Amino acid sequence: MRRKFKAYDPDQLFLLPPDLRDWLPSNHLAYFFNDVVEQLDLSPIYAAYPDDMGQPPYDPTMMLKVWLYGFSQGIRSSRRLEKALHEIVAFRILSGNQQPDHWTLSDYRRRHLKAMEPLFAQSIQLAVEAGLVSGRHVAIDGTKVKAHASKHAAMSYLRMGIEEKRLREQVRRYFDEVEANDREEDRLFGKGRGDELPEWLDTAEKRLEAIKKAKKALEERARQKAEDKDETSTDDAPKPPVAPKRQRKPQARPEPKDQLNFTDPDSRIMRNSDKAFVQAYNAQIAVDSDHQIIVAATLTNQAADNPHLIPLVNQMVEHIGVPTEISADAGYWSETNLQHLDTFGIESFIPAEKIRHTEWRERIAPRGRPPANATRRQRMARKLSTKRGRARYTLRQTTVEPTFGQIKEGRGLRQFLLRGLEKVPGLWHLECLVHNLIKIFRAGGQYAPAR
Repeated sequence: MRRKFKAYDPDQLFLLPPDLRDWLPSNHLAYFFNDVVEQLDLSPIYAAYPDDMGQPPYDPTMMLKVWLYGFSQGIRSSRRLEKALHEIVAFRILSGNQQPDHWTLSDYRRRHLKAMEPLFAQSIQLAVEAGLVSGRHVAIDGTKVKAHASKHAAMSYLRMGIEEKRLREQVRRYFDEVEANDREEDRLFGKGRGDELPEWLDTAEKRLEAIKKAKKALEERARQKAEDKDETSTDDAPKPPVAPKRQRKPQARPEPKDQLNFTDPDSRIMRNSDKAFVQAYNAQIAVDSDHQIIVAATLTNQAADNPHLIPLVNQMVEHIGVPTEISADAGYWSETNLQHLDTFGIESFIPAEKIRHTEWRERIAPRGRPPANATRRQRMARKLSTKRGRARYTLRQTTVEPTFGQIKEGRGLRQFLLRGLEKVPGLWHLECLVHNLIKIFRAGGQYAPAR
């Protein structure tokens, strides 16, 4: 019996060019990105282009659509994005079948990264208008994301001093030997030319110069830290009058273990969730519990989570107003942080000490009223032991932790591809922008693009 198959002819010619939009389902994510970017205010990006240009550049809106959809698919490299523009139908639709090269794509992202940061706030407003943000409960957390640098490219202040002395001695010995050889050769052969430096010496001098700069940067960081500490210190005790003295800058030296990375000096050695030490940045988010919309985001090179709560809360209030509740883990506990939440009237669920997941089953709910003289720490521990307190605090496990999982595991963010605090925060805001757009798309169900 002869089998029959559907007709297949990859060399079939088309009388008319096919409509690429017919090659994707009508509710495809690419159509959503195509339409939603048209609604964003891109005036800061357009303002960066001069009125009088030579060769016309690619349309900025098209380039943004391609980059944002690329992030949603885990494509963050300009070379991979260029490849996708040739091979993947969704990208061809978004670009109007144009294929800018990776240099053009990279230059667009680099030039407009700062201008793209405010688009994150616009994504929050779109979510608010879609009814996806209630502000009833917001969970805060942070994660360490690897920098575009190896931790082995870092050196401690102590090691810098040792290496600097070694290189200085190495260079000094070389020139001592050269001078002795010159005198001997002058005695034997008369004066002549012979001033070429060996290649290893050029490398040693460059390393010495790099170490000097790194040491200076660490010393400046220590001095700035001492100044900040001096400005924030408060001592209300009366002091005897003293004769005025000329103010001097605080004298501070870096700790021997303080490190600086030669590849990305702004990044820091941090411990991630696996307890491993990595060269990284600390990425922070505040997430509304209703639909996992990120309502505030920041990124710094501070390893501790504690200093990030107040900036996140201030940013969140600006974006969505004052939330009813906030939950965070013990890393955010401090009297200052909780007092800041009190000024807004926000109820906090932040333990003073780390709570393991297994501890919740062992906790016994308290009875009666709390003691009148109970400290804030004791009142918080008591509240988190109640049935309501446990339920509100554990809500963060289904709010902010899955959000990090979707960004890092689902879309593959393991390392930033740019360096420095001038650029990396912009990448993090783009990640949060894309996350919010995907949430809006999924909450909308079937999405029919305008044809």
